[in-house]
Amino acid sequence: MEKILDEKQQGNTLVMEPRKGNSRKLFIESYGCAMNFSDSEIVASILSKEGFDTTQKLEEADLVLVNTCSIREKAEQTVRKRLEKYNAVKKINPKMKVGVLGCMAERLKSKFLEEEKIVDLVVGPDAYKDLPNLINDVEEGRDAVNVLLSKDETYGDISPVRLQSTGVSAFVSITRGCDNMCTFCVVPFTRGRERSRDPQSIVEEVNDLAAKGFKEITLLGQNVDSYLWYGGGLKKDFKNASEMQKATSVNFSALLKLCAEAQPKMRIRFSTSNPQDMTMDVIETMASYRNICNYIHLPVQSGSDRILKKMNRLHTRKEYFEMIDNIKKLIPDCGISHDIITGFPTETEEDHQDTLELMEYVKYHFGYMFSYSERPGTMAERKFEDDVPEETKKRRLTEIVNLQRKHSLYRTQTFIGKTVEVLIEKESKKSDAQWSGRTQQSTVAVFPKGDYKIGDFVNVKINDCTSATLIGEAIELSDNN
Repeated sequence: MEKILDEKQQGNTLVMEPRKGNSRKLFIESYGCAMNFSDSEIVASILSKEGFDTTQKLEEADLVLVNTCSIREKAEQTVRKRLEKYNAVKKINPKMKVGVLGCMAERLKSKFLEEEKIVDLVVGPDAYKDLPNLINDVEEGRDAVNVLLSKDETYGDISPVRLQSTGVSAFVSITRGCDNMCTFCVVPFTRGRERSRDPQSIVEEVNDLAAKGFKEITLLGQNVDSYLWYGGGLKKDFKNASEMQKATSVNFSALLKLCAEAQPKMRIRFSTSNPQDMTMDVIETMASYRNICNYIHLPVQSGSDRILKKMNRLHTRKEYFEMIDNIKKLIPDCGISHDIITGFPTETEEDHQDTLELMEYVKYHFGYMFSYSERPGTMAERKFEDDVPEETKKRRLTEIVNLQRKHSLYRTQTFIGKTVEVLIEKESKKSDAQWSGRTQQSTVAVFPKGDYKIGDFVNVKINDCTSATLIGEAIELSDNN
């Protein structure tokens, strides 16, 4: 997941190794959160067995899929522009079929398929295994739509292909859906209720990735801290589990231990956490295992108790501070990042100042900052008037971004003169003579290539920095290789 300082949405065309005997071409793009990119790897795996190889050339595709995001209005606008592009190409290549996957698919199914007629198939996040049947329906001239949400689908039995991967880092999905019902968020309606994946299948995937040479994994979920496996089913039904199921259940802390012990030399990350669900045993587990990265993405959303309550965030400002203090006490060098929404309905200048003060207290390493955009179907859209003027939202967002840049520079400057372990991920964007990788705290570091290669763990002495990047020189391979 890349660090961002504004509301920029990234779209990636995903490509995998050709499979012998496949004759059809799939063009797939992903927008939004890391879960969407992970889901696209599942989709590509399913369709690979149906005769599809991926391509980066839109014009040669037999099937075009866009995996969509509904979190913000801008994300939906971006996808609509891409659909216009697809359909322009479709006029040249009439055999091409176009489909929408993911959160927008669930939310706008009838609009896309029946009213606007801009796609051939619509597939929700829990229906990817039905893709072969839906493609067959399209080819036979029938409507193809499946947006049913599942109580138990986790895709734990699908081995994802690693699309456009350098073979260094990979996502491993551990939960699907969300039960938190934050008033600004559409995820519970587009991805359904929360359920967890069998821990054995997760460990098997981690072991498989290690065998293939991957050096780092990110355990992924809308809310990883509430992971709970008790034999399958929705988390909300755990209260009805048998005594044996409860006694043998696996929570997130236990899953972290399983993964860390299974592959002691593999870096373990996780995202996203929720302050109301993160418990001390998770922090203690992080502190106990060297290969669990000292980094937590801990969205706060607002520094105002009043706004947090309107958002239905089940943590207070005081509780958040206590969590930060506990993290810093047990893991002093832990990197912490945030999500913040500014301009939520009724937000006052006092509420905004509370957010700035909270940021001053924590001094986050980096953050994901947005101005509020009303999402259809959410509790906030139904109950609250979007009453903060756009100019005010823009000004407050600028103040938050500027403060975060100041704090990011403060954090990177603390690395100067230190030697840190960096996992080489790719060539630097700015120089083909330098490598780029990340520290345990997820801070990007660049340094001259020397004799090192992608996938190496390297001890790097930091000599300089910007607010986003550490600049250094490689000393030696670390003992983690």
